[in-house]
Amino acid sequence: MSAPLFLVDSLPTANSLTLGGPEGHHAATVQRLRVGEELLLADGRGGTATAVVTAVGRGSLELELTSRGYVDAPVPRLVVVQGIAKGDRGELAVQAMTEVGVDEIVPWAASRSVAQWRGDRGVRAREKWVATAREAAKQARRPWLPVVAGSPDESTDRVARRIGGAAGAFVLHEEADDRLTTAPLPDTGEIVLVVGPEGGIAPAELEAFAAAGARPVRLGPSVLRTSTAGVAALSVLATRLSRW
Repeated sequence: MSAPLFLVDSLPTANSLTLGGPEGHHAATVQRLRVGEELLLADGRGGTATAVVTAVGRGSLELELTSRGYVDAPVPRLVVVQGIAKGDRGELAVQAMTEVGVDEIVPWAASRSVAQWRGDRGVRAREKWVATAREAAKQARRPWLPVVAGSPDESTDRVARRIGGAAGAFVLHEEADDRLTTAPLPDTGEIVLVVGPEGGIAPAELEAFAAAGARPVRLGPSVLRTSTAGVAALSVLATRLSRW
């Protein structure tokens, strides 16, 4: 099994570090790492370090850094506009998409979204997506932490503007003729992928996105849930872009 990864605000310039706070508690108390064991540190922005545990405290670890590295951000950048879903389906989507390599997730207030992020509720809901992406990135040993956009969510007009500035954009739609497996992909820039909520994408939304430059595509004959469509599409893109 590969060494566990822990996120820090910034990697130290010195060769030693006390890993405290929530990450230190998780490493020392939950995972019960011991002296001599190896772990990975990442700042979520491509910086990485390998470290060895030299001492175990109460909810903290003393570490000696043994190597440092940097991983370039993947190109093209993969952005998923995720229609807000009810219950925990949105968080399930965020978790799975993070594990397969999404670079940014945009919560979208679609007209057919059952759940609406308003006021404090919306702020708390977005924070759950941020926390979910963080934990999933650690699980997947990702040096880059996905960005969760929105304040807390994005409107259809703002999504259309985002599509207009992308190198490539696709809308998953069950009635589309083209397939994501064969659609042309850009080599650089940003690829925006739109995933609708449980009720699907309204005709006016589809028209607005197409006018902004997005191409409707389908994955296959099956109609996928909003919590699985994004991760399936990202898997296709990761394969086609040789990320996998």
